[in-house]
Amino acid sequence: MHKVKLNGNSVVKTQFGIKDLENLSNVKAHTIRIWEKRYNLLEPDRTDTNIRKYDLDNLKKLLNIAYLYNAGYKISKIASLDNVQIQELIKKNINGLDSEYMLNIFKSAMFEFDGQLFDATLKKLLETKSFREVFVEIFVPLLNEMGILWHSGTIDPSHEHFISEKIKHTIISFSDKEKKISTKPGPLFTLYLPYQEIHEIGLLYANYELISAGYNTIFLGANIPLESLTHILNSKQRVIFVTYFTIQPENDNLKKYLSDFQTEVGSKGSCELWVLGNKAEKSSKNTKNLKFFRDITLFTDHIEKFQQS
Repeated sequence: MHKVKLNGNSVVKTQFGIKDLENLSNVKAHTIRIWEKRYNLLEPDRTDTNIRKYDLDNLKKLLNIAYLYNAGYKISKIASLDNVQIQELIKKNINGLDSEYMLNIFKSAMFEFDGQLFDATLKKLLETKSFREVFVEIFVPLLNEMGILWHSGTIDPSHEHFISEKIKHTIISFSDKEKKISTKPGPLFTLYLPYQEIHEIGLLYANYELISAGYNTIFLGANIPLESLTHILNSKQRVIFVTYFTIQPENDNLKKYLSDFQTEVGSKGSCELWVLGNKAEKSSKNTKNLKFFRDITLFTDHIEKFQQS
């Protein structure tokens, strides 16, 4: 891995190993080597010990090649094209706004820290898709992949943070557009993350969906201890707390956390707890005031049914 420094901090990855390319393109390293040898598709540099090193142009070219190959084009055909011809073939091949290709564009925006490319791509997507469709079909898979790539060391934390912050600001912007004075009778939705849980995007999106459905919400954000939730109950008659478990509470503490909620919060007033995130699957079954949603689609479906009840 080779990086250049920004303001004295090592943050920007400029060269990639073949394993990085495999992780980013989902093309096996063995296949990449064959394509290089037979068709001269990529032009890596080599270290003194003959290890391949690929620059950003090589990565972007491989993403485009992988897209066309998965779309059914023979690698020998792709190899006969230059970069301009490859781009033209992609444009002709895209059926509407192909999710796979759009994911690759967002990856390019990430590696180049190109906010304008991110914004332009999002704008193009929103010409034919709702924001919900963009989030579920594009942003969720992108974030899942970025998380894996970050933990594997394929991308730098600065890349993952760039994409995460762009998506956060996008959700906040759309939430602001949806805000209106609600005359709908119903509970106050209060959104929070438990102590040491820092993954905020899912909760922000849940807030967007609730606002879009016309409900009043309070967004408390991260690191909220259970005892702090009781202050909401002191001034509101009916509250639904919404939280998102990604890394916290730890699996061994899930049942205890839910039990503590019932004791410390549930006993203090009329309230429910709705839990989203991958840890919702590991939690208890739904009860009168505890509900679990393992993915955002189940949550949005429930909101629609909740409106009708």
